[in-house]
Amino acid sequence: MFDYKLNTPVALFIFKRPHETAKILETIRQVKPPKLFVVADGPRPDREGEAELCAQTRSVIEKVDWDCEVLTDYAPENIGCQKRLSSGFNWVFDTVEEAIILEDDCLPDLTFYAFAEELLSRYRDDNRVFSITGQNLQFGRKHNDYSYYFSRYPNSWGWASWRRAWKYFDLDIKLWPEIRESNKLTDILRDPQTVKVWTQTFDMCYDRRLNACWDFQWAFANFIHNGLTIVSQTNLVKNMGHGIGATHTDDVNSPYSNMVVEPMEFPLKHPPFMIRESLADQFTQDTFYDYAPSLCQRIYRKLTGSSPMKRINSLLKRNY
Repeated sequence: MFDYKLNTPVALFIFKRPHETAKILETIRQVKPPKLFVVADGPRPDREGEAELCAQTRSVIEKVDWDCEVLTDYAPENIGCQKRLSSGFNWVFDTVEEAIILEDDCLPDLTFYAFAEELLSRYRDDNRVFSITGQNLQFGRKHNDYSYYFSRYPNSWGWASWRRAWKYFDLDIKLWPEIRESNKLTDILRDPQTVKVWTQTFDMCYDRRLNACWDFQWAFANFIHNGLTIVSQTNLVKNMGHGIGATHTDDVNSPYSNMVVEPMEFPLKHPPFMIRESLADQFTQDTFYDYAPSLCQRIYRKLTGSSPMKRINSLLKRNY
């Protein structure tokens, strides 16, 4: 058993998954943070049984049994995934300088908490680093001999950040027209297919055609401010939310569903440089952002005419 006492606040975002929430709360209970933020959306009036599920999920939080300040922000009615999550993050970072963040479908290995806390401290005053994530999408590929690598992609299935970085988040991405018209995305991303994918994505975000997304806007903030994300060398978080009823991850057969989790080894081996792993990023782009079956990637299939799963399986065999 990994024995660790956490000092960093944890923020847990919940909705209508009582069983999954209970599993995640048990991992939080084992590391016993002194402060727990809980953000919940309200039920949709046209969904039968959802009010009961939301109430059951909130009741799970009442089982906190360690010395902990529990702060709650419960919406009385549904305000939607995008506004609920982004407003919740704003509340958390308005209250504390840094936090570890989990959604109710992201089950972390216990070592994730220690990993995130150590790096929150190490890079606290380094403005180059915007976030830390336990979501590794390399399917076992390792790109260096250290405990983590640096990426341009702020993957958010289990992450941590600081107020100093979150201040750049803009849900409306008001700078997008200027970035698009000046072709700055090409300067940032270089690869033509990658530029095409993210141009399509940011167009939809700016035009409010992706009303359930906040993470693309967070990626935008990272891109235009040259923010780096620290990615754990092993996958530390399992997404157990794929399936019917999921907002973004509705394909239960996705290779990203319930990915294998491998505990982090300590002491951490810190890289002696801050250079982005471009091959790891290209693999993430080619497999996850270009072709992963989710809300936005359905649009990408129209751009490529390719079967997402066939494309992913092909890319998994390629050397990056």
